[in-house]
Amino acid sequence: GLVSCPPSQSSALSLGVLDSTSATHMEARRSWAPRSWLCPPVMTLLVLSSLLSCLVTCGEAKVYSRCELARVLRDFGLDGYRGYSLADWVCLAYFTSGFNTGAVDHEADGSTNNGIFQINSRKWCKNLIPDSSNRCRVYCSDLLNPNLKDTVICAMKIVQEPQGLGYWETWRHHCQGKELSDWVDGCDF
Repeated sequence: GLVSCPPSQSSALSLGVLDSTSATHMEARRSWAPRSWLCPPVMTLLVLSSLLSCLVTCGEAKVYSRCELARVLRDFGLDGYRGYSLADWVCLAYFTSGFNTGAVDHEADGSTNNGIFQINSRKWCKNLIPDSSNRCRVYCSDLLNPNLKDTVICAMKIVQEPQGLGYWETWRHHCQGKELSDWVDGCDF
């Protein structure tokens, strides 16, 4: 959980100066402290760790080739999953992220689209937005990992929804109902 404290405590905490009298005094005052306030050092730490996590993960990002991605997605069992061909998945990945595992797109509402399938944080993963439902039970930064395990598991949950791959507008516009065999042609499986 997050640490809550009134504004007057933040200076003592950020300086690391906390003697027994101030600690006792703070405990007495804690009962009236609004629970929604975060100590500035804690908030700063949360923001910096989130940014650092993104930078570290983005630094490890991978841009797959078409056939390399097709092999990985096939190995994860996506070929035929919920009636969608491997070519559907490869087409989706190309038009959402250009096969880039580190792709992040920021939306006007503060949410982000993350990873090779551009999975949105409003519903599917956790970022700094406190009210996201995180239905995939992962941090959004986990969806930027080049090994794709968390991304594929999350995408499989999304496709279980009634709209299936139609959840992605990009798939509906660029892939649905089209001849997609070129997306996997020439790939050595």
